[in-house]
Amino acid sequence: MSKDVKGVIDEFHQVVNMTPKELESWLDTDESQTVGQKDGDDESIGHKSGRRIIQLLQRKDDYTNDDLSHMKKVISYVHRHLAQQPSGDLEHTRWCYSLKNWGHDPLK
Repeated sequence: MSKDVKGVIDEFHQVVNMTPKELESWLDTDESQTVGQKDGDDESIGHKSGRRIIQLLQRKDDYTNDDLSHMKKVISYVHRHLAQQPSGDLEHTRWCYSLKNWGHDPLK
């Protein structure tokens, strides 16, 4: 495994701070489904990403190039979104809900 690939995998596991079980439970909530951009069907891009993240977390290696590409997308999204943190109570914000769809609970 190349150093670059290992770096992507390591950073993915740092930014995704929810377990597969936590993420799966979150994605089943109404709040989870109230945020995010839709791309043609009823499920938001972030919600789809969350389901993909669960699959990636359940696998420990043998990632495809498509898997690594998605990991990079998650890393980029979480970093970009964290930089836009609103002020005040964060727990019940669309900002928090959106990050959780991408596997990052900012309240942890």
